[in-house]
Amino acid sequence: MRVMHVMGGGDVGGAKTQIMNTVTGLAKRNEVMLISFRAGPFADEARERGINVRVIERHNPFRAARAMRDLVDQFRPDIIHCHGGRANLMGAMVRRTRRVPVLTTVHSDYKLDYLGNPLKQHTFGAANAVALRFLDFYQPVADRMARTLIERGFDPERIVKIYNGMEFRRPEGDFDRAQYLKENYGAEIAEGDVLCGIAGRLTAVKDIATTVRAFAAALQGAPQLRLFIAGEGEDEEMLKKLCAQLHVTDRVTFCGWVSPIEPFFRAMDINLLSSVSETFPYSILEGICAGCATICSDVGGMPELIDTGENGYIFPVGDDKKLSEYMARLANDAELRQTFAQALYEKASRNFSKDKMCERQEANYRHLLARFHRPKNERESIVICGAYGRGNAGDDAILEAIVQEMRALDPERTICVMSRRPKETRLTYRTGAVYTFNIFSVLRRFRRAALYINGGGTLMQDVTSTRSIWYYCYTLRAAKKRGCKVMMYGCGIGPINRAGNRKMAAKTIQCSVDRITLRDENSRQELARMGVTRPDIRVSADPTIILDAAPYEVVSLAMEQSGIDPNGRYIGFGLRNWKGLDAALPAIAAAADYAYEKHGLTPVFVPIEFPSDLTPAERVGALLHCPWYAVRTRQPIEVTIGILARMKTVVGIRLHSLMFSAGQGVPVVGMSYDIKVDSFLKYIGSSTCTQLREVRADELCGLIDKCLSGALDEEVRRNAKLLREREHENVRGAAILLGIQEEKEEQAE
Repeated sequence: MRVMHVMGGGDVGGAKTQIMNTVTGLAKRNEVMLISFRAGPFADEARERGINVRVIERHNPFRAARAMRDLVDQFRPDIIHCHGGRANLMGAMVRRTRRVPVLTTVHSDYKLDYLGNPLKQHTFGAANAVALRFLDFYQPVADRMARTLIERGFDPERIVKIYNGMEFRRPEGDFDRAQYLKENYGAEIAEGDVLCGIAGRLTAVKDIATTVRAFAAALQGAPQLRLFIAGEGEDEEMLKKLCAQLHVTDRVTFCGWVSPIEPFFRAMDINLLSSVSETFPYSILEGICAGCATICSDVGGMPELIDTGENGYIFPVGDDKKLSEYMARLANDAELRQTFAQALYEKASRNFSKDKMCERQEANYRHLLARFHRPKNERESIVICGAYGRGNAGDDAILEAIVQEMRALDPERTICVMSRRPKETRLTYRTGAVYTFNIFSVLRRFRRAALYINGGGTLMQDVTSTRSIWYYCYTLRAAKKRGCKVMMYGCGIGPINRAGNRKMAAKTIQCSVDRITLRDENSRQELARMGVTRPDIRVSADPTIILDAAPYEVVSLAMEQSGIDPNGRYIGFGLRNWKGLDAALPAIAAAADYAYEKHGLTPVFVPIEFPSDLTPAERVGALLHCPWYAVRTRQPIEVTIGILARMKTVVGIRLHSLMFSAGQGVPVVGMSYDIKVDSFLKYIGSSTCTQLREVRADELCGLIDKCLSGALDEEVRRNAKLLREREHENVRGAAILLGIQEEKEEQAE
């Protein structure tokens, strides 16, 4: 692969380290040319490392762009990779006349790059913001920056993530930190001092004032603390005055520009970061490598690196009180500092090494090149339609599962979702999205789509609305008419009560659908009664069965934030408002009290549709005589699944509370309000089901006893495995329609 990297040449700090690590790592297996728009130390160092470096020192952007075009013609790169504002501007100008994909790594928030300097912000910053819109692909160095780009209107399918990486090697040899600090910074330290270091430019975006205020407060409980600030910038005088005002000048040392940085961090016990905005700062990685414990603000990719309370601490941006608390805690606990430092080193060296970064970078290049060179007239996209963007965790989980499966099937295909909240869908699932009822946009998408997926869920029903079944039938016909393969994916059918609706749905499915996968046997029988025979019909399982729970620590933290002890024993409830609930409330409350008194299980109400499911939870809670909890904030799907997986048993009205639990091997008690609940429980062979309109306390208590007796454990585990195996029928059907798998291969299986 031939890769041209383009940079301004004056890059410092983390951006400089990341670029140097990238070009030197890639050069081992690829042809790399580095263009710098400034001569100096960076270009010289790269040249010394064997990189093909070309310097273009021209202030006129049009002449600089012409020189860069000449180098593009000579080198003939497969991809141009830009870093920073000036490089982005040059890349955008060259892109207009050369058919080479242009990628930019977004090292920082471009709107905050010149914070505190209005002149540069409205000149260089504005030019960079415009240039970014004319590039092909974007590579943020943290997921949070990816979210920021999407919120600002960048196409999520032109964004790929990368994480900074470095060579993790513990420093070797003896090191006298007292001597180092005295000789270099004139600082005298005493035995027992705990040293905190922060390295960065002294500018507004680094918010070092928060560190100084927190340090001053932490001294009250940990007088052995010392603070060392490494860096230069326009905020230096302000910070020195702040130290004087807080009477901590004698405990704070301003070190100026520090190079090399390794001995500085070797001298520190705690590495700090208090920035307002970052992506994936190298100063944190460098401190980890040197063996520091870490406290940082909640910015960029830090939550992906640091698990608060497990291997470090993360505090809210600007929260000097929380930072002060963490500083004092670590200052007074040497063992905790050592534990955090070792755990974070192990995680970082495993997941964020230089080699791992270069592997990801090459994979990103291959992915983007495949996207860029797809024939313009090729039908390649997948359009997904369902009840999405309405805040229902079950529907959201279906979409997440389908997107996950389609990307695994062919990661180069683009995906567009028909959603009630397209902006939210783009941000959450990183797909294209159009408003469900913007029919003109939908039809345009159909003309470029290879596959239209209708589902999952129960879209073909007229209990909630006749309009919805007419609309879904229209989209099936419209997609087929415009040349799409059409699939109904892991769905349920019915009830369809009106004769006209049954006739219309049957005719539409018969004529316009190529393949149907159903999540239960009752749906197959319903199609047979409707006279549907032509499409290839298979029984599979709900797509959400494939979703895994979030990591244990993440689920534990979410439970703690809801006031729930992660180590407790619980019975879960997944309730919803529905006709018949009022009469059932006393029985549900009596069963919850019974589970607490006999089995020691505290009730936990887990909403699937937020916040509407909290209402029945509160109503049952008001009748309880035992303690109870509710998850009162919207949680990611994986966290909701993880919370349900912690339950000893789950009593559910909501279908997906039962599906999520069963998929995790948790025994369930269903209170059926709809045929789809009966169908699912019948499909998995469950005998623990009652009708919502007929629910009685003694029956519910008996079913809870049965679930907790252990007699069903083997059956529950077997059903969870069976559901995952059957769900694969959904993906197989899509693969056949897309031509990825042959029908004969499927039959052979």
